[in-house]
Amino acid sequence: MLGFQRFGYHYLSLAIISTFTVLGDRTKAIPRTAVEPTPIQVSKSAFVYVPVQLPPSGEVEDILSERDIPTGDGGFARDYKIQLVAGDQLAIDLTSEAFDTVINLLNSEAKSIGKNDDGPDGTSNSLLFMRIKESGTYIIRVQGFGETSSGKFRLKVSKLKAQ
Repeated sequence: MLGFQRFGYHYLSLAIISTFTVLGDRTKAIPRTAVEPTPIQVSKSAFVYVPVQLPPSGEVEDILSERDIPTGDGGFARDYKIQLVAGDQLAIDLTSEAFDTVINLLNSEAKSIGKNDDGPDGTSNSLLFMRIKESGTYIIRVQGFGETSSGKFRLKVSKLKAQ
């Protein structure tokens, strides 16, 4: 396990089916947007970070900040949980005018199965196409490239139909 302190909070990363982060020294969750991670109190001073459930629409407009998961390279990441079925074909689109986006799809074992930094349109937005091989819970990780990873973003996950 890797533990370190950043911006006054203590972080401890764990890998259990998907990625979680324990945030110590916080007495309550800090509201940010309409789509919030669910803090679960495990002791008087610790909370477990649970990835945000992606809404049925597959679209989220949110803000990446220093309250999210530290990436270790000076940036931050935010996780969204989604249930997928074997054979699903996805287009995952991540856009931001504030930072250079990176999208990462993690399987139920928290292993990266697809990643994209810059999309085909020549911008710093990200676009990832994936075909799912196994049914299960997946994590879509939104992050920025390097230290430039904070600000508003839009995530859209579309299930494509076979022709």
